Amino acid sequence: MKAAIIGGGVIGGGWAARFLLNGWDVAVFDPDPQAARKIGEVLANARAALPQLSDTGLPAEGHLSFAGSVAEAVTGADYIQESVSEQLALKHRVFAEIQGAAPDVPLGSSTSGFKPSELQQGAVSPGVIFVAHPFNPVYLLPLVEIVPSVASTQGFTDGVLELLRDIGMFPLQVRKEIDAHIGDRLLEALWREALWLVKDGIATTEEIDDVIRMSFGLRWAQMGLFETYRIAGGEAGMKHFMEQFGPALAWPWTKLMDVPEFTDELVDLIAGQSDAQSGHHTIRDLERIRDGNLVAFLRALKDRDWGAGKVFNDHDRRLAAQGDITNTTETVLAATKLVVLPSWIDYNGHMTESRYLFAGSQIVDAFLARIGAGLDYVAAGHSYYTAETHIRHLGEAKLGAHLTGTVQVLSHDEKRLHIWMTLTRDTDGAEVATIEQMLLHVDMAAGRTCAAEARVLKTLDDIARTQAGLPRPAAAGRHVGQGRDDA
Repeated sequence: MKAAIIGGGVIGGGWAARFLLNGWDVAVFDPDPQAARKIGEVLANARAALPQLSDTGLPAEGHLSFAGSVAEAVTGADYIQESVSEQLALKHRVFAEIQGAAPDVPLGSSTSGFKPSELQQGAVSPGVIFVAHPFNPVYLLPLVEIVPSVASTQGFTDGVLELLRDIGMFPLQVRKEIDAHIGDRLLEALWREALWLVKDGIATTEEIDDVIRMSFGLRWAQMGLFETYRIAGGEAGMKHFMEQFGPALAWPWTKLMDVPEFTDELVDLIAGQSDAQSGHHTIRDLERIRDGNLVAFLRALKDRDWGAGKVFNDHDRRLAAQGDITNTTETVLAATKLVVLPSWIDYNGHMTESRYLFAGSQIVDAFLARIGAGLDYVAAGHSYYTAETHIRHLGEAKLGAHLTGTVQVLSHDEKRLHIWMTLTRDTDGAEVATIEQMLLHVDMAAGRTCAAEARVLKTLDDIARTQAGLPRPAAAGRHVGQGRDDA
């Protein structure tokens, strides 16, 4: 698959990184002679951050190229994203060039303000032009506002939504076209109020940022606005909140209907305070701080399968479904892909002991799902419980390392499953660990072992037959402290 990115600034570079790290080839056109350097810096940030949010491993990175013209960039593209300056006349000229070479390819615009009907004016194929407004950094934040017009069919739009889900985004179709869509209208309201607070000497830029990041910003990141206010209404919920605080909307608190005069004095005041607040950091420093914090937030939300974290979990599941899923005719089951995350690293700079066990549990969960004993099986009242585990630590795994776990069935019967897992580094195939495990099949309600269902046992029988030619691992059954020569 190929994506064409027209405009290689911060947003265009973020789009390029998002597609590349999800396995797409990307062609970029930007007349700026510094475009390659700028995109390279964005891509370096993305390579350091996005893989930390994938528990299955991202696809092999696509190929990045820089085109000499718009036509060269879009030729053969499956998707086109325009991210040029926010000037309608310029966008129209660029769209004409794009559609001169690729008239039928989906063409999203990163515009933060224009409506799709405005973008489509004079276009050869207006129905394939739509708003695809992301948020910075595009390679980490999942939301993209999709705004079609009446010229686009719902079938076409559904295809775009699915395409963007495949690269890990959360495409939200806006119900009606409107200036600035949804997100920027909300941000503009807060921005106006903040400008007044600084202009009137009530707060500095740093104090306003502190108010946001130390309070409602944390709530918004995981519950949004209305769900947060629902909780504020107590047991009576949103209706009580509205009745209690609704009258305050008539009070003269806000200056949202007015804009402070944008004078040189106001610009200098805000710029000076911002320099005092953050000027000791370079922009690249701030980007890395931002990305690191976002990864930490998103990892926490992933663990809870909530909000933006659920989007990343859904993407993991999509990647797993699209990948090389091994079936029972293969000799060794590729159980899962793993990436070594910051929280897995100890003071020695490599993967800590507890995470080897965690990796084993991930491998086992994937294996059980593939033999028909996954979450649905557990919900019906049966599961495999771990009775004994022996881990051998054979090699180092450092931050960002991509690992693959494989499973060999050593023996099984109606109630017992004895498996051997091997964890290897993808870069060189070196063994990082082996994990030997005995599992017992349990009736969860009764709290005792019982025979597994016939379909599960049949799948295990099939796997055992296909693996019959594999040698038994020399270290299987060894005890702690046993010498390598005695294995």
